[in-house]
This record gives sequence, C-alpha cells and structure tokens, in this order.
Amino acid sequence: MTWSILARDPATGLFGIAIASRFFAVGALCPHAEAGVGAVSTQALMNPLLGPLALTAMRDGETPEAACARLVAEDEGRDQRQLHLVDREGRVGAHTGSRCVDWCGHRSLPGISVAGNMLVGAAVVEDTLEAFRERDGLPLVERLLAAMEAGEAAGGDKRGRQSAAILVQGDEPYPRLSLRVDDHVDPLAELRRLYGVAQERFIPFASAFPTPERPHGLLDRAVLDALVERDAGKPLGPLSAVSIPESPKA
Repeated sequence: MTWSILARDPATGLFGIAIASRFFAVGALCPHAEAGVGAVSTQALMNPLLGPLALTAMRDGETPEAACARLVAEDEGRDQRQLHLVDREGRVGAHTGSRCVDWCGHRSLPGISVAGNMLVGAAVVEDTLEAFRERDGLPLVERLLAAMEAGEAAGGDKRGRQSAAILVQGDEPYPRLSLRVDDHVDPLAELRRLYGVAQERFIPFASAFPTPERPHGLLDRAVLDALVERDAGKPLGPLSAVSIPESPKA
C-alpha cells in the first residue's frame, strides 16, 4: 500500500525518509529515525513495533541486514510485512514478504533503500531510486521530493493517492524536519508546498533550538530575528553547519 525511500546523506550526515501511500496518515507510524543510528520504514501489513526494534538493534551494533533478518524471522506476520533500514555507515537491510500485494519489492545502493508494495509496477521503485541518485549535490529534501515525484509519475500506489510524509533526522534527539500530509488529493504536491512554507521561517528558526552541545539554545531575540532574516528560503541542513549571527550592538 506504500512506497518509500530511505537515505543517509554522506555530505551532511542527515538521515532522510520520504513515503507516500493510498492510506491515511502514512507518516504517523511507518517512518522512524534516530540520531547517529539510522532510518527505518515498516510497511505493507504494517507492524509499528518493527521501527523502534530495528533502531534499537542498530544502536546496539547489529548490522541492518542482520537486524532485518532477525526481526522478520521473529514476526509471525513476516510474509505480509515489508521492512527496510539504513544505518550511519550507509549499510542497508530490506525484506519484502512473499504475501505482500503485487507489485512489491525493494532496491538499494550504498546509503539508499527504496521499497514498495501494492504498486503499479517495478518502475515506481526503480524510478524513485534513479531520480534520487541522479540528483547528487542537491539538498537532501529536494532529492527526496524529486525521487518520490518520479515514483508517482511511474504510477505510484495502484489504488491512488492519499498521504505522504518526509522525516529528516540530524544529530539532535528530535527530528530536524517532520512534515506530514495525512489526507489530500495530491499529497506529494502538498508536501512540496509545506517544505516551501517551512523554509520561510521554521527551518531558520529551528537553528536556534537547544542541542546537546548548546542546551539552552539561542535566547537573544535580536539574534533570532537576524537568523531568520538571513536564512529564510535556504534549504535544510545540519544544525552544526549553521553560523550564528552576532548580537547587534546597542
């Protein structure tokens, strides 16, 4: 009922997940990510427990391939599950159960995994992967959006469209960006619109949030205003790469 792409951007260290489906609120329970660990999507006849379990396994040192194999072996619904994951080293693990609805399958390259089920055909996964790969050098969210739009152009979910989401995880214990479209006639177009709105103020303002290295965040309102004015419209990047304006002199 869904297809998704997981990626680790080696230039920034960010993990990204983009997902779309003819199902309500696909972003609520399918995508999972953790700073310094990895990204996961649990799909098909979804088992929401697999996301946190996969992240725990990778955090404890298990490879994505081994974690994926072990978790699906322990799940009695394995034949109807789809699970894929990528870790901080760009290693990938993936499973598509034998009873997932056709077309179903997965493809991967180092640091990139695409998986889908109940799709029009294999081209949805192939074109999603290729569009992401071809746009190396663009900001991560732009690559994710373009990849999903290519998969949609290839037919997407064979039942139609309803929801989509993007999740980006940086070094912080909270998402760097989390956008969801839960019910919409054109969810990927709406997701792209929301990203544009986020760039106006939210993304630059988020550079002021507390982090483990800066536990109180930025508190000077004049600096916050200068940060938003300077960085409005810029693409999402890691907080560690953001320079902070000096406080204006009185």
